[in-house]
Amino acid sequence: MAAATLSPPVKRPAVKDQPLFIGGKFVAGSGKPFAAIDPSTGDRLCQVQEASGADVDKAVKAARTALESGSWKTMDAADRGKLIFKLADLIEKNAEELATLESLNCGKTITDSRGDLVGVVNTLRYYAGWADKIEGKTVPVRGNFLSYTLRQPVGVVGQIIPWNFPLLMLAWKWGPALACGNTIVMKLAEQTPLTGMRVAELAQQAGFPDGVINVLNGLGETTGAAIVAHPDIDKIAFTGHYETAKIIQKSAADSLKRCTFELGGKSPNVVFADCNLEQAVEGCHHAIYFHGGQCCTAGSRLFVDEKIHKEFVERLAAMAGKRKVGNPLDAATEQGPQVSQEQMDKILGYVDLGKKQGAKLIAGGNRVGDKGFFVEPTVFDAVRDDMAIAKDEIFGPVVSVLPFKSMEEVIQRANSTYYGLAAAIWTKDLDKAHTYAREVKAGTVWVNCYHVVDTSTPFGGFKMSGQGRENGEAALEHYTETKTVTVKLG
Repeated sequence: MAAATLSPPVKRPAVKDQPLFIGGKFVAGSGKPFAAIDPSTGDRLCQVQEASGADVDKAVKAARTALESGSWKTMDAADRGKLIFKLADLIEKNAEELATLESLNCGKTITDSRGDLVGVVNTLRYYAGWADKIEGKTVPVRGNFLSYTLRQPVGVVGQIIPWNFPLLMLAWKWGPALACGNTIVMKLAEQTPLTGMRVAELAQQAGFPDGVINVLNGLGETTGAAIVAHPDIDKIAFTGHYETAKIIQKSAADSLKRCTFELGGKSPNVVFADCNLEQAVEGCHHAIYFHGGQCCTAGSRLFVDEKIHKEFVERLAAMAGKRKVGNPLDAATEQGPQVSQEQMDKILGYVDLGKKQGAKLIAGGNRVGDKGFFVEPTVFDAVRDDMAIAKDEIFGPVVSVLPFKSMEEVIQRANSTYYGLAAAIWTKDLDKAHTYAREVKAGTVWVNCYHVVDTSTPFGGFKMSGQGRENGEAALEHYTETKTVTVKLG
């Protein structure tokens, strides 16, 4: 495995202990503090305050007060948009600091973190522009009546985000919620608290009224559970694992909270013999190894036309062997560490399971070094559809190559999963591309590209990959209630 070249690393930022942000103030939590870990070394980064149930209650009360009796309630929609624009400007001004903190905290390469910051700013500006364009309708009804609809905020929304894209997931959830006039209680992932709390500070500088945005740290089973169960939270938005979503849905049922879920995937990435081979190999390499495979849309099930299977696997393995794994703050690094010891151990466990079940290890499969949580880019061939590595979301740099013969066969196999988040096809044949896009059960389909996600396009999954959509106009539907008003005339 190639080591990263020693170009000058980005300056390591000072890291402060992490508080909670409730009602416009940074406060200590009353739960049990825990440590944030640097995944590139395994060392402690800082101490993190945990929000107890009582802290969650304080945050919800602050959000409810801001929603119902503060200046946020009476603020013009255009002025809400201006605040979101201002927050985007402040994030852009502090982008390098935020990108460095992101890489330090979750192991993402500094190049990818900088790219994420562009997405964060674009997302907030996109929804800032929507703030004064969320409109009702007049409805022609029978009789001498005037009927019209109002679109109003859902209310206090609980938002729980993951550790793989901390800043981007924050923006995806804050943007539509704030544009629609809601107030927020967000729980950051316990592994990655640094950037979310820094953006809470920037939101305070931007001038958001106290209580509109509340940001908590804590574990899912304590802080997250308290948010979901709280009777005064009106909606839950969660990104994470489907097993956690099941728990959330059951708990939320007690108060019939609205829930949206963006969950995992085992995305079928299909390569036909008529593709541009060089482009397809590079694209499939990016599809699985981007952010060390820690991406819900990762192209981890790689179906390759048997006519080009042998050459394709050889090229993919050669490219994987040249990938530079190392310090995420070094600009030459292509892949940083996995986020935690737990995640690294899980990935290596799947590598062992793949070998035991008869898959052929072509490249990688090992830990890199003895410090930090690094895993080699890994390629398995001779994989069967019923193997664990072909069925389960590994969430690491492990790809399963599965040969196929026909379009009908590959569509059936691609859909033989309880996931349905993303899919891709590599071909020069437009008929194949559009047929696959129509028939595959996935919320996003890429043709001759991968991981292309824009703020303006809806994002979400079929089946157990989620409920509802994030991004684009579609997200606004989940953050508003529609009210009908009917007036008797004459």
